[in-house]
Amino acid sequence: MTDRTPSPADRALLAAAHSGDVAAAREALTAGASVEARDAEGRTPLLRAAFADRVAVARLLVGAGADVNAQDGQLNSPWLVTGITGSVPMMRALLPGGPELTRRNRYGGVCVIPAAERGHVAYVRAVLEETAIDVNHVNDLRWTALLEAVILGDGGPAHREIVDVLLAHGADPLLADGDGVTARAHAERRGFADLAAVLRAAEDRARTEN
Repeated sequence: MTDRTPSPADRALLAAAHSGDVAAAREALTAGASVEARDAEGRTPLLRAAFADRVAVARLLVGAGADVNAQDGQLNSPWLVTGITGSVPMMRALLPGGPELTRRNRYGGVCVIPAAERGHVAYVRAVLEETAIDVNHVNDLRWTALLEAVILGDGGPAHREIVDVLLAHGADPLLADGDGVTARAHAERRGFADLAAVLRAAEDRARTEN
């Protein structure tokens, strides 16, 4: 993270990125704004655009060389933020910038984990189909995307579909949390009978294949 004090052009770019004003962003870049300028929270223009889902500005910034992996003080990066917002258009806008798929957030997770937790079905499907993200990545809580979808999800249609998508893309139902509890066992504990049945069948298949 740079200690460079934002210039007037930098401040204009940071504001334009947040508001989604493409013309103002382009004008600020022409005036010499840095694509890696930082606001008081350490957020770059691209990170501000990602949080606000300003896709057109993000495309402009990526084209200007903005770092899609630059993290702020909370370890958020433009790429990681897409897992929070669930924005597929933003995810695709950042792909040309070469996102580091193993870059971790402050919980030690990759982007698919918060997306699974929050019920972002389209995003989970897209990031698994269009990138090589590790579907079985384990965060600092010892949770995978599959575990997080069950533990922090509501058991409703979106989270059930996410479980299906994760399993279809190689999520291991036998991976347990730090206490040795699987996603199926968590589903049973939470009273998600339909989800538990899906996961029980997935465990049986996984044991057969192994």
